[in-house]
Amino acid sequence: MDARHLTLLRELADRGSVAAAAAATHRTGSAVSQQLRTAERDLGVRLVEPVGRGLRLTDAGQLLAAGAVDVEAALARVQAQLDEFRGRPTGTVRIAALTSAAEFLVPPALMSLAAEGIEVELSDTDVSEEDYASLAADHDIVIGHSLLGAIPRGAEQLVHTVLAREPLDVALPADHPLAGKAHLGPRDVVDEPWIGVPVGYPFATVLDAVEWATGRPVRVVQRVRDNRVVEALVHAGAGLALLPRFTTRPREGVVLRPLRGVNARRWVVALSRPDRAERAVVRRGNAVLRDVGRLTYT
Repeated sequence: MDARHLTLLRELADRGSVAAAAAATHRTGSAVSQQLRTAERDLGVRLVEPVGRGLRLTDAGQLLAAGAVDVEAALARVQAQLDEFRGRPTGTVRIAALTSAAEFLVPPALMSLAAEGIEVELSDTDVSEEDYASLAADHDIVIGHSLLGAIPRGAEQLVHTVLAREPLDVALPADHPLAGKAHLGPRDVVDEPWIGVPVGYPFATVLDAVEWATGRPVRVVQRVRDNRVVEALVHAGAGLALLPRFTTRPREGVVLRPLRGVNARRWVVALSRPDRAERAVVRRGNAVLRDVGRLTYT
């Protein structure tokens, strides 16, 4: 059994098409198809079958794709042991990070890792909660978040490391009648207009909880991803919003107030595929990110 065949099956399972698997492995589609035929001949079973205009894994193909995760993790673990035997791990860690979390976690971690000879390739991103898992196919570490638990939806098969627990505060104009309160509850804010996030983004669960706690609907007047734009809209008086406490430095005229009575605290987590999580430089990257989160914000 050739481990390269297992890796290809896992890529096909993760990415859903021959074309995507070919792009990820820097091959042509015809080369991938040829390797699949070779694997079928060597293993003596059908691994893929036609569906529509593409291919999908058979039951045997799915079984081997799942087994590839264990094989790759074991190989990465042995490689990591060898790297550590030779000395401190060196190399490159590719990180995709939620922008609001990257701002407070990545700069100190990047500098610490650079001092150890580990380079960081950073991509900032902002996606729905269920899309963090797909980013792990192309990055060593994905920094995401969730309000429902330490593992974002869809990332159950990934290795996760909790980096921080961050409160979400209510942002409102400084001259708003509620700004005089030390903290706010669901009944204080339920009838206000809100600057929300796109459907499927974690912050939306807080407003769902406000509705549940009060039995009244929340009125979302805008749905915006970028926190700086959100803050500008709050400043203009367009509505209230939720902003993360650690990285929000409100402009003049905007204040933050804690929201009590509902879960308004997010888990910020690092996610990795099991095989990548075993790499020495990835383990070191996760450890440094975890230390930054703990030392600075707990």
